Amino acid sequence: MWRFGGLLAVLLVAGCAEVEKQPDAAAPLDSASEKPSTASTSPTFKSDTLKYLAKRRITPQPTRPLNAKANCSHRDAIGTATRLDLLVKEAEVKTFNAQVAIKGYGTCSFKLGDFDQAATMPQALLRHKRETDCTVRMWEQEQKITIAFNSCPKSCEGDAFSYLWPIMVEAKSGRCF
Repeated sequence: MWRFGGLLAVLLVAGCAEVEKQPDAAAPLDSASEKPSTASTSPTFKSDTLKYLAKRRITPQPTRPLNAKANCSHRDAIGTATRLDLLVKEAEVKTFNAQVAIKGYGTCSFKLGDFDQAATMPQALLRHKRETDCTVRMWEQEQKITIAFNSCPKSCEGDAFSYLWPIMVEAKSGRCF
C-alpha cells in the first residue's frame, strides 16, 4: 500500500513539472543571422479552400430575393409539433404565423403582426416590435427554406425556447420537416 502512495506522489509531482519549450524545427533559418526567417511558408487560405471545393462540385448559393409559400404542419419523432403559414414574395414577408409545441416544455408562437421587417437581402429579417433582440431570419439553401429564431424566449412558454430548432421547408412543395 505504501508503494502505491509513493508512486502516486511521484506521478503527481511529475505531472506538475514544466517542460522547456524546444525551438521549432520546421522554421527555416536565415543564413545571415541564424534566426528563423520571417517569410511565411504556409499556403494561402483562399487557394486551399478553392482546391478543396473544386473536388466537391459545390457551387455558390445565388443571392436572390426569397420567394416561399408554405401552409404545413409536422410532428417529429420526439413529439414536437410545428404549424407554419408562410408567404414571402420577392423577399417581402406577407404572411408569417408559426407555432411550435415542444413536448414537455411548452409552445412558442410567432405572428407577423408582432414583427417589423428589418431587412430583405441577403436574408429576410424580422425584428420583434417590443423585444428588439428577438429576430427571425429566413433564407434559401439549396432546395430548402430555413426559418431561424434568435433571442426570443418571451415568445415561448417556460423554457421552450431553449429547445426550439429552426423550421425547415421544402422550397418547391412547401412541406415542413
